[in-house]
Amino acid sequence: MSLLSPLLSRLSAAPVFDTGVLLVCLGNICRSPMAEAVLREKLRRSGLERRVDVASAGTHGERGTRPDERAASAAAVRGYDLSRIRSRRLVEADFERFEFVLAMDRDNLEHLLERCPAPLQSRLGLLLDVAPRADGVREIPDPYYGPAEGFEHVLDMIEPACDALVHGLRLRLVAAP
Repeated sequence: MSLLSPLLSRLSAAPVFDTGVLLVCLGNICRSPMAEAVLREKLRRSGLERRVDVASAGTHGERGTRPDERAASAAAVRGYDLSRIRSRRLVEADFERFEFVLAMDRDNLEHLLERCPAPLQSRLGLLLDVAPRADGVREIPDPYYGPAEGFEHVLDMIEPACDALVHGLRLRLVAAP
C-alpha cells in the first residue's frame, strides 16, 4: 500500500477535463499562443477553466520557444498572459486528446487534414468559423513579418471568436449530464 500511495495521490491530483481545444498555427509563436491565452482567460472568467483543456501547437517550428515579444506585448495590454506558453509541434496524440482542433488559416488546416486520422477529422476546423464574421474573413493572418499593429489586428479577430467558442462550450457543458 505504501508504494501505491504516491502514485494514487498523483493520479487523483491530475486534472480531468470534459473537453479540449487545441489552437494551431504555423510556428506556435504568434497567433496560436495569443488564442490560447485569450481562450484560457475567457474560460477562467466564465468559470469553465477546470472543465476545458486548452493548448496551442504549431504545424512547424521549433519546440520550447517563447512567444514573439510583439505578441506577448499586444496580449499583455489587453490583460492576457503569454509568459508560461512555450512553442511545441503538433503530435499525433493531439488528435485524440483534443475534441476541437482549430487552425488559424487554411494552410494549417490543410496540414491538419493530411495528418489527422479520417475518423477524427470532424474535430478539425478554423477558429474564425466558430464566429463567422460579417466580412466573410475566415482566416487569421500571420502577423510575424509585419509591423506590431498586426498583432493588435490578430487579437481583434481572436477575441470575438473565443467569446463565441466559450459561449458554445458553456451551452454544451451545461447541457451535459
